[in-house]
Amino acid sequence: MARVFCDFRLLLLVAAVVFIYIQMRLFATQSQYADRLAIAIEAENHCTSQMRSLIDQISLQQGRIVALEDERKLRDQECGQMKSLVQDLEKKMRVYNSVTLLSNNGHSGKDVRRLIDKVQVPVAAVVIMACNRADYLERTINSVLKYQRSISSRFPLFVSQDGSNSDVKSKALSHDELSYMQAKQTTDYLAASSRLFVGIFSHLDFESVQTERPGELIAYYKIARHYKWALGQLFDKHNFSRVIILEDDMEIAPDFFDYFEAMATLLDKDKSIMAVSSWNDNGQRQFVHDPYELYRSDFFPGLGWMLTRSTWDELSPKWPKAYP
Repeated sequence: MARVFCDFRLLLLVAAVVFIYIQMRLFATQSQYADRLAIAIEAENHCTSQMRSLIDQISLQQGRIVALEDERKLRDQECGQMKSLVQDLEKKMRVYNSVTLLSNNGHSGKDVRRLIDKVQVPVAAVVIMACNRADYLERTINSVLKYQRSISSRFPLFVSQDGSNSDVKSKALSHDELSYMQAKQTTDYLAASSRLFVGIFSHLDFESVQTERPGELIAYYKIARHYKWALGQLFDKHNFSRVIILEDDMEIAPDFFDYFEAMATLLDKDKSIMAVSSWNDNGQRQFVHDPYELYRSDFFPGLGWMLTRSTWDELSPKWPKAYP
């Protein structure tokens, strides 16, 4: 009996040794697999990091390509705008004989070229939208000219008149800085001017208006039509890259043009901005904590605002028939 018990203990001991050996082998194998798995995960993380870095580099290069393409388009627009301005200059010189195109010694166009060299590419055209309020228009023109005269080549001034109010036309023509251009059906008329690239548009709209919904005002349709016509003249005909739109009852601040010149670069670079406005309904002194701070808004403030040609190209085909 004692021998059997001893054999049983010996078997248990052998089994324990075998179990411990197996456990050690399993532990060693698991450790090897764990090390291999850790190496694989590290390699995967490294590959993922390299892939992300490569994606970031590609995105950066794509951003640079887009920025260069936008800059190229802007340069093309400025070149087209300059060509248009040169053509306007040459037309005015031929019509009004304000400079000598043909000198007695046969040198043609020297004075034109001399003036062209002095022409600067405008930051933006400024258009005052007018209709039948002559006194208001006079105040607005005087306010703009007060700060615009010294920088007229960078901010050429236009007044777009909707209708044929004679008082509005007379007030506009009373300023030497303004020329008068009348769009009547398909015929344009250009009046004399002593200043370059400054004009008054007269929008004579005799077409009948049919409202789409009961109770709508016909005036809203005419306002929408007038805005589309005026912006089309400035962007499509005169090739300006930006336009600042003013109502005929606005008086501007001393830093008006400095503000829009600074915002022009921001408007060109950030395509998520539709327009830049100088008007703030809550811009009273008691509500403004930082007069140098800019605000993004999903509410369109209107009044004194600047639009780019690219945004106009997007909006013009779907321009609303009526002012909402």
